[in-house]
Parts: sequence; C-alpha cells; structure tokens
Amino acid sequence: MSNKVTIRRLQTGVPGLDNLLGGGLPEFSFNLIAGTPGSGKTTLAHQIMFSLANPQYRALFFTVLGEPALKMLRYQQQYTFFDHDKINDSIRFVNLSAELLGGDFDRVLARIADEVKAYAPSLVFVDSFRSVVQSAKREDQGVSDLQRFVQQLGMQMTSWQATTFLIGEYLAPEAESSPVFTVADGILWLSQNLHRNSMVRKMQVVKMRGQAQAPGLHTFRIGDAGIQVFPRAIIQPADSVGSPIETSTGEQRVPMGTPGLDEMLGGGLPAGYSLLLVGPSGSGKTILATEFLAEGVRRGEPGVIAAFEKSPSQLLNNKLSALVKAGQVGVINTRSLDLSIDETLHDLIQMINRMQAKRVVIDSLSGFELALAPEFSEDFRGSLYRMIAELTAMGVTILMTSELEDRYTDLRFSPFGSAFLADAIIVQRYVEIAGQFKRAFSVVKVRGSEHSKDIRLFDITDEGIVIGETMSEYAGILSGRPTFSPG
Repeated sequence: MSNKVTIRRLQTGVPGLDNLLGGGLPEFSFNLIAGTPGSGKTTLAHQIMFSLANPQYRALFFTVLGEPALKMLRYQQQYTFFDHDKINDSIRFVNLSAELLGGDFDRVLARIADEVKAYAPSLVFVDSFRSVVQSAKREDQGVSDLQRFVQQLGMQMTSWQATTFLIGEYLAPEAESSPVFTVADGILWLSQNLHRNSMVRKMQVVKMRGQAQAPGLHTFRIGDAGIQVFPRAIIQPADSVGSPIETSTGEQRVPMGTPGLDEMLGGGLPAGYSLLLVGPSGSGKTILATEFLAEGVRRGEPGVIAAFEKSPSQLLNNKLSALVKAGQVGVINTRSLDLSIDETLHDLIQMINRMQAKRVVIDSLSGFELALAPEFSEDFRGSLYRMIAELTAMGVTILMTSELEDRYTDLRFSPFGSAFLADAIIVQRYVEIAGQFKRAFSVVKVRGSEHSKDIRLFDITDEGIVIGETMSEYAGILSGRPTFSPG
C-alpha cells in the first residue's frame, strides 16, 4: 500500500495551459503570475478564476491597485469567459488600496486574513502584488520590513486550504532577490516582445512543484475568448515516439495519384513519411500536391492543406474546390500574419483529429516562413523539425512544397538547408532542349526503399501531370541534334 499523497490537479480552463503545467494546477498550491506590463497577467488570472469558481468552490480576488474593481471588470467582461452571474455569488472582489496607502503592512496582512477567514474561499488572488513593493519604496520603508511582509504573506497563503495566486509586474526574473519566488510552488512568467513590426506573447512555466511541466517558452494569444496557449512541439524520446523509419514497416505504401510516379518511388510513398517537393516557380508543385490529396479522397483518406502562397478563394478555383466543399479536404486559414509554427501545428492537429485525416500538404515552406513573425523565422529549421516530427508521429503522410530558384548551374534540394527533415525528396527542374524549356523531375531519395534514379520529362495538361520519357530516351529520339543542357 502506497503512502504517497495524492494531489488533485485543477483544470484551468485556459486552452493549452494544462499541457504546460503537466496536467493542471496542484490544488492548495501557492502560485505567482508574473511578467511585463500588458502581457496578460490579470486576464489569465480572471480566466482561471471564472473557469473554476462556483457556489461550492468560491473565489476571493484582492486588488491593491489605485483603480476600483469595477473599472477593471469593465474591461474583463468583454471576454467570453466572463460570467456576470458569478459575481458576489461565487466570486468576491476586495480593494486594499486604502490599507496600502497607509503604508502599514501589518494592516494589509490583517485585512487579507480577516477576509479569507470570513469568506472561506477555495481560490485567492492578490493583484497587483508588485504595487505593494513599489509602495514600500515610495515610503522609504526598510528592505527588512518588506521582506518580512512578503514572507508572512507567503506563509499565510501556503497555510490556507485554498489555491492562491499573487499577480505582479516584473521586468525580469528576480528569484535571487525576491522571497516570493522562493516560497511559491508555481511560477508562470508572461512576456510580450516587439520584434521589428511584430508583437509576440510568450509564456514560461518557471516552476511547478511536484509535477513535470513543459520546458521552454510557449506562444499565446489574447482574443475575444481570452488567452489561448500554443505549447511548443517537443521531440519525444525514441522509445515513446519513433521516427518514420521505425514506425513504418515500408510495406504500406501511399499512392501519389500521378500515373507513373508510384513506380519511381519504389511502389508509392511509404505511409507516415514526409515528402519534400522542390522546384522553381511554375514547375507544377501545387498540381502534384493537389493530385496527392485527390487520390487520398478517392481511397477514403481525408486530407488537410495549409496553403501559404494562395488565399482560400484562390485555392478553391482549382481541382480541390469540390473536395473542400464536400468536406473531404480541410483548409487551414493562414491569412493572419505573425504566425508561430506552434500555432500552425495546433490548428493542423485539431483539423487532422476532427477529420481523421491521413494526408497533409504544406504549400509552401517558402510562404510559411514569410507568414511567420520575424522572431520565429529566425529559428525556422529547428521549429520545422519539431513540427514534422510531431505530425509524422501521428501517422499522417506529409507532402511539403518549397520554392527553389533554378540557377541552371547547381543542384540544390532546399533553400533552408532543411532537406534532412524529409524522408523522401522529389526535385522538379527546367531543362533546355533544342531551344525549348522542358520540365523534368527526379526522385532524389526515399529512406529505406529502392527508387528510380531516372530523370524524366513531364508535361502539365488539363488532366494533370503526365510523365514522359527519361532524358536518355529523349536524347535518343533527338539523335543528331544538340544535346540538352541540364539545369
């Protein structure tokens, strides 16, 4: 029989946050919500409070701001999570500005303790704790008095049978100088950074005692529904999530929908692989990707496309129109700028799960990078690596297109140096033959599988892509004429 204490985890009601915390907030924990001004601290606290509070699980919210609670609520009630019926029934607001202006820390502590004893809340919030610190500096009170106040407040909050939160403004982590960082069971750090013309909000779980939290910085947005967190994709250990080579036996193949291409790939693309299709503008990348999705629909395999180079209206003018309207192919809306890869991955996973999709197209990586906020594009390769690993671990087969400048003098597979991310690569090129431009393509690699080494010509017709002769066969047809000069 185990003597281990079981700690209940509270669901925060903030999309994505429970994943960061390791399953939720530990009940009766003492937490600090800190960060820069305007980063969303009060909104996060209110969203958690309105989600958890009910007549049997009441919340007490202390404000130590100079403004009344009504002014704060005027703005908070614009969010959809705000429930006016819970005010005074399940949630009570207490303003401590009068006690704080007197500069008597003991009086502030006494008021907080009296209110908690009288109301017996399950949730307690103090906003903004940093105001207490600034008040002490204005009144020239000693550092020892402030430290004593912080320690006593922390000890009080940890002793209550309640889950407690201090909210405060900090410009940088001050764990080494602030006692509250030491006594807190959990620390949530919020920040907003202006990078060129883009504003990016991020959240970090600095500390959460007793449970494994998601490390690193995670993007979040504030919308009409409040805060939504997009957890950063993290590569799982090899024993829990295998690579495509480990998860795919190579026996199950995915038909591409282009006659003759499956044979070149050695029998089709192995299921669960990621294919990188590269080529210059107009070489037929989007058409091949469309045929890949259409073939999936014909076989009862729904698909999803994230189109970064075309708007949804442009996309629906092609062969995908009927498939999208029939609900057999889903389209990810990528029109908003300043995206993060984690936000895009979140949308992809949601649609894949909802549609039970088996095929995913990203068209294109070049447009994807342009749609990202500058802060994210600087680590594009690393973020893309985590994204592809997450998707292939779900068992979907991915086709990614990438714009590649045709220089005619060198052969490259990716403008990002990210060809290693793909399990298979197809390169489309232009070649000059007898004074004409022709399209040609070849299969560069298919991990763990034999594939054709031929360079084949192809045409784009009303029926789609038609694969023609190999370059050597075409050279025989043109015997006696100048040989082609490959790009």
